[in-house]
Order: sequence, then C-alpha cells, then structure tokens
Amino acid sequence: MEHHVLFLVSFCLLPFLLTGTANAQLRQDFYRNVCPNVESLVRSAVTQKFRQTFVTAPATLRLYFHDCFVRGCDASVLLASPNNRAEKDHPDDISLAGDGFDTVVKAKAAVDSDPRCTNKVSCADILALATRDVVNLAGGPFYNVELGRRDGRISTIASVQRKLPHPDFSLDQLNSMFASNGLTQTDMIALSGAHTIGFSHCGKFSKRIYNFSPTNRIDPTLSRNYALQLRQMCPINVDPRIAINMDPTTPQTFDNAYFQNLQKGMGLFVSDQVLFTDSRSTATVNLFASNNAAFQQAFVTAITKLGRVGVKTGNQGEIRRDCSAVN
Repeated sequence: MEHHVLFLVSFCLLPFLLTGTANAQLRQDFYRNVCPNVESLVRSAVTQKFRQTFVTAPATLRLYFHDCFVRGCDASVLLASPNNRAEKDHPDDISLAGDGFDTVVKAKAAVDSDPRCTNKVSCADILALATRDVVNLAGGPFYNVELGRRDGRISTIASVQRKLPHPDFSLDQLNSMFASNGLTQTDMIALSGAHTIGFSHCGKFSKRIYNFSPTNRIDPTLSRNYALQLRQMCPINVDPRIAINMDPTTPQTFDNAYFQNLQKGMGLFVSDQVLFTDSRSTATVNLFASNNAAFQQAFVTAITKLGRVGVKTGNQGEIRRDCSAVN
C-alpha cells in the first residue's frame, strides 16, 4: 500500500516538476529550425561595431550584467520610458554607455534582415550572444550560449533599487547579492574579472584617493603610487564625464591582469581590492592571477549561470519587434 501512495504522490508532483523545468529550459540550439544562422548574424554586426570602437566590449558586457541582476535576463534594461521611469533611468544605470545599447540595436537589425528570422529572436538572446562575442573579440574565451529567453514587458526605476553591486561593497555584501542570483563567491570573483576591460568615472572612487577616512586621506589598501597616478588623472574638480581604465596594464584585453593588479594594491574600487584583502577570497584571486586558463574557465561557468537568472521562457513575455519598446 505504501508503494501505491508514494507513486500517487510522485505522479501528482510530476506536472509541477515538468512545467518548472520546461519553463526554465534554455538550449544552445533553440533557434535551429527558426533562425539557423542567428549566431553568425549577431557576430557579424557585433564585430563591425567593435571595430568602430573598443567601448563596444565593456559597454555590452556591463549592459548584460545590469539586465540580468534586475528582473532577470529579459532585456528589460533596454526598454525606454517616455517619462524617464525605466530601469535605465536609475542612477545605477544612467552611466551605462550608449555603445552597449547600440550594439544590440545593430545586432537586432542584422538578425531581422534575414526573412526567416524577422521578429523570431528575442532581444534578451541577442544581448546574451552579443556579450559572448565582445568578450571573445577582446581576447577572452569563446563559449556556447544557451538560448530561448523571452523579452520582459516591465521596466521600472524602482526595480533597480538595491539590486546592483556598489563600488564600496564588502565581500559579505557582494556574496549576499550574488548568492541571491544563484551565484557563488567564485562566480562573483570571476565576473568581477570583467573589470579587466572596464572603465569608470572618477566620482565612483574619488573618496579612496582624497578623503578615505579622518586618519587616512588615501585608502591604505590602495597602492600609494597608483593612488597618486589616479589623482593626476582625476584632479579634484575633474570633468565628471572623464572615465579611466579599470585595468591600467592591459585595458583593452580580456585577460587575468585584473587579478595581478589586485595583488599589487591596484584594484580601482573598494569592491575590487577587497577580493584580495579579505582572506576568504585571496586564494581565488591568486589562482586567477597565476592561471589565465583557470580564470577564463571560471568566467564561462559564471556567465553561463548568470544567463539563467530569472529568465522568461515558453509563452512568458514576448519577442520584441523593437528592443526599446514593448510590442
């Protein structure tokens, strides 16, 4: 009798289990029968944009991260609002570079130019593919991208609040935020390595070089020589539009120099340098600093997991005709 009861319970649960997995099912070959050359179409458009400006790479990568951490990877960050109340209008998103948005627009146009593909591929998937392509074009790994995301219909300024990491975060704050998105500390450190091609406005770190604390003008975890270089690039009344490279050694190569810089006290943000100074994460930084292949492998694992965060699949959401507006 117990066996029958157990079977009945299992059988009742089956529909829930199946819908749960079916809804979250992303596949590398999702567009095989709909738009078989989607990857080459995106790649071609992204390569052309990348050749025009290197900013394409960090801008697209950051756009993807900001999209996935707010409402999941559903391209909601791309939506525009007539009264400036969308995600991209939040202070944490206002600095997203236009070149990232333009990359998606160009890639979407390339995909839609194939009659088989017109309005068949989501903006969310185009952004995921474009992100892989810019990482690879900048010297990083090539990896397979899971596809099948649908585009979200909601984008609000309020939804960004407390969803994105800040430059002054501690290791605990970083871990907590990444864990809420199903990402481990190792994933977080690997994704932080994207700062190897990043850039930042002076205001995001000026406190570290001018008025860190009553006893230390300069953050003691920051290399003094590097701090003085930063002061030269970011004088007190600097133009707020001025941006500087986060990796001063190889700013246009996606490599492990970011981690080597942390070992020398040259992490630009508190949230960068803490990865080395906090003993709980030092070993991972040291591993990535000494082994570029280990970093790249961890990055692929982490960005693949990132791409699954909060995705809409099946008949959820929509396939946007225009990435900046709901249908």
